[in-house]
Amino acid sequence: MLLFALLALGHAALGLPQADDVTISPSTSTESQPTTTEVPVSTREKTDLGIRLPGSLKPLHYLVKLQPFINGNFSIFGYMEVEMEVLEPTSNITLHMADIITKNDTIKVYASGQEKGRGVRIKTHEYDHGRQFYIAHLKKELQKGRKYVLSMEFLGYLNDKLHGFYRSTYMDAAGNTRNIAVTQFQATDARRAFPCFDEPALKATFEIHLARESSMTTLSNMPIAETVPIIGQEGWVWDRYEKSVPMSTYLVAFVVSDFVQVNTTVNDSVVLRVWARREAIDQAEYALKVGPKILSFFEEYFGLPFPLPKMDMVALPDFSAGAMENWGLITYRERYLMYNPEVSTPQSRVSVAVTISHELAHQWFGNLVTPVWWDDLWLNEGFATYISYLGVDHAEPTWKVMETSLVERVHGVFGLDSLESSHKISVRVDHPDEIAEVFDGISYEKGSSIIRMMTHYLTEATFRKGLTNYLKALSYKNAVQDDLWKYLTLAAHEDGILPQDVTVKMIMDTWTLQMGYPVIYVKRSLDGTSAILTQERFLLERGTNSSNIRDYKWWVPLTYTNQSEANFNQTQAKLWMMDTDDYIVVSSLPPTDQWVVFNLQQTGYYRVNYDDHNWNLIIQQLKKDHQVICPINRAQIIDDAMNFAKAGRLSYNIAIDVYAYLRKEGEYLPWATGVNKLSYIENMFKRRSGYGALKRYLLDLVLPLYETVGFDDKLEDPHLEQRKRKIAVNWACKLGHKDCLDKVLTLYRQWMANPDNSSLISPNLKWTVYCRAIKEGGEAEWDFAWEQYLKTNVASEKTLLLSAMACSEEAWILSRYLEMAINPVSGIRLQDVSVVLGSISYNDVGRSLVWNYLTRNWNDIYTFKKRRRGELMKQVTYNFNTEQELQEVQSFLRRRKVSLEGNQRNVQQVEEKVRNNIAWMDANYDVIVQWLEENGYSSKLRVA
Repeated sequence: MLLFALLALGHAALGLPQADDVTISPSTSTESQPTTTEVPVSTREKTDLGIRLPGSLKPLHYLVKLQPFINGNFSIFGYMEVEMEVLEPTSNITLHMADIITKNDTIKVYASGQEKGRGVRIKTHEYDHGRQFYIAHLKKELQKGRKYVLSMEFLGYLNDKLHGFYRSTYMDAAGNTRNIAVTQFQATDARRAFPCFDEPALKATFEIHLARESSMTTLSNMPIAETVPIIGQEGWVWDRYEKSVPMSTYLVAFVVSDFVQVNTTVNDSVVLRVWARREAIDQAEYALKVGPKILSFFEEYFGLPFPLPKMDMVALPDFSAGAMENWGLITYRERYLMYNPEVSTPQSRVSVAVTISHELAHQWFGNLVTPVWWDDLWLNEGFATYISYLGVDHAEPTWKVMETSLVERVHGVFGLDSLESSHKISVRVDHPDEIAEVFDGISYEKGSSIIRMMTHYLTEATFRKGLTNYLKALSYKNAVQDDLWKYLTLAAHEDGILPQDVTVKMIMDTWTLQMGYPVIYVKRSLDGTSAILTQERFLLERGTNSSNIRDYKWWVPLTYTNQSEANFNQTQAKLWMMDTDDYIVVSSLPPTDQWVVFNLQQTGYYRVNYDDHNWNLIIQQLKKDHQVICPINRAQIIDDAMNFAKAGRLSYNIAIDVYAYLRKEGEYLPWATGVNKLSYIENMFKRRSGYGALKRYLLDLVLPLYETVGFDDKLEDPHLEQRKRKIAVNWACKLGHKDCLDKVLTLYRQWMANPDNSSLISPNLKWTVYCRAIKEGGEAEWDFAWEQYLKTNVASEKTLLLSAMACSEEAWILSRYLEMAINPVSGIRLQDVSVVLGSISYNDVGRSLVWNYLTRNWNDIYTFKKRRRGELMKQVTYNFNTEQELQEVQSFLRRRKVSLEGNQRNVQQVEEKVRNNIAWMDANYDVIVQWLEENGYSSKLRVA
């Protein structure tokens, strides 16, 4: 009889034993029967767990056989073998395992090539719950240099939590519920599918066998080698997959489904297939078009062919992340792979292209060469983020993503990295909760931003040369950031880009091993021909712990131009400010009546502040002829000025004066930056009497753009022109412009009268039309949107509707919506719960509803990642700006201190941001109100 003795599961709904009632094999003698022990998590503090595996064994090859009962009780029958090399003598074998029950009498250890029955005997089985370790204590020591195999049978479970090997459902065209099974292993969830050495450095080859009903298909990283019937199980077959290349466990993947596919061949060598629900496969055309373009580009860019014979891309109804770069089997949330040109927005198309490009970039940067540990996650995500823009720029050059990414990514992460609670790019992590927390804007956006900076100071050619040498030298291996710095330095010295006594490591360590970023102060001499430059860390609010901001120093690549030259294309560093310099002097500048601008095309990850005189010279140039300054730097000037004012380092009179020219601006980038910076002020003012005056000013600023681009969308317009129209229409309607609101309401009501005519509303304007009509309307408008949500077959449209339905200003409707979101049978998927709660929290009426729900139900809220609760708290409290709200936050954090694991950094940022908002209101509200009054935008009523 098989004895289910070890437990890492806890699925009480299955009637399986819990961790504290482990079934132990009956025995009277440990000589004849191994015993089982359970180490509860409470026996150790989390910080003392030492969760890394012992270094005595290295996996070489896995054989994994899984039979998931998708259409049954969701159990998984599993078998695994792992061949290991002994690096140091050891008397135990330690693997990762979670949500799995082992069959102890099937666990065998034997030398490679030896029969199972003549192996090494196991003395004791142990399961360490806190560290998710299975430990086989052996009766004799394994010998260094020899190879052994551990094999076992086990029982797993297809969970519904969007991690590990999990189940999902969808409704087919006939209204039938269809079940599928998929994986999401990054960062530490391969252990939930099969026991393994679940660390990125422990690469091995894999032979995967997946059982399926004959009506379904399976996918894994490699092509299928053969399909054979399962003896004694009619209607079931085994799919055996070819042996994989060496890879980390988090990149292993399986899909079992009834999906269909379309395909093409890339460079006559790689078969690329896009898989989706039968009802959605007609939306795969764009992915099938853009994917091969980007894959071919990366092969040429990296100088290395894609190493696998096929690439599958699968659109999933339920997926926790946007996408996952599993080698040869990329999984996507459906809206990031499917695109319907008649329904989806232009921005949805961009998201699809960028996501595909990001995941394909990972096939080299992350999969082929993998970080040794998660403290260098940014090597994966930062590079994939930056290089994904290169791929999209190649496939869709008219989108100018190398420019638009500046606004969307660099400016965005500047805000996060200007907090005291930011963190280093390369940060030590141990526990899985800590690993999850570094999948954030610092790893992705800051990582990509400093790589962008590096490509400019090294030059593109030298950067690519070093990158290719790095990938070739370390293929199928692991690396730390110093390995990359070594190959880039060699290339830089060979090409004469850096002096022989300067290394990339010297420069980049200042950007990766300390948090934050510098502001460069440029103080020009009285005659203007020279300037003293200093640096310090930029913080939005200097708190009690920020007295050491001058202790932070960076190697800063400096680029600049002046009024007589106005050359913004020279982005290779003219000179450097080293981390040992207290200041440097720049000479040969123009006379005092001409401006200078530093950080050309904002290629450096830093801000630049000038003396008031130079700021005024720049403003006068913008007013006179703004096109003399390139669009990227116009956006930079707006962003820097407003953030310096926000931080109290520049007068708001100067910062707002930068906007005076904007009415003449015709480019997308400055407009996108400008309205983004004004959004903060608008949000802070909404509950104060000065909001009316601010609205008048904002509408006066935006109306010229609205009148220029018009309300009616022209799909033949260039991509950036459409995005500019979206800004104009959204802001005009948001600020109550009658012409805009009338058109929005008319369109929405026409749609209500003709619900099957989806072409009535231009995809580019859908967000504004949906949101404003629901806000201005009532129950009928909301209920219609809900019906369209249930009806649509386009995932991006579903997400858009979910967000728009949160625009209602009826508290009872929002309360009902909140209840629907947390009801698993409402029709809102688990992956989308955070979309709904986050969207309601941005609504002034709904914010308190979500806050109250969060604070009352914190421990009961399940999201697919613990950190998402912290992210949701950041969304809800984003606009908190009163002492009372701060006290509510602090009271909640004190009460929930124990239950905030996995959210510590998010929680710190919540409190810091609320404090910053309060400080900003105290310092700036009256100042801005006064400026508005002095400039004719007073909201005061005449008193009788």
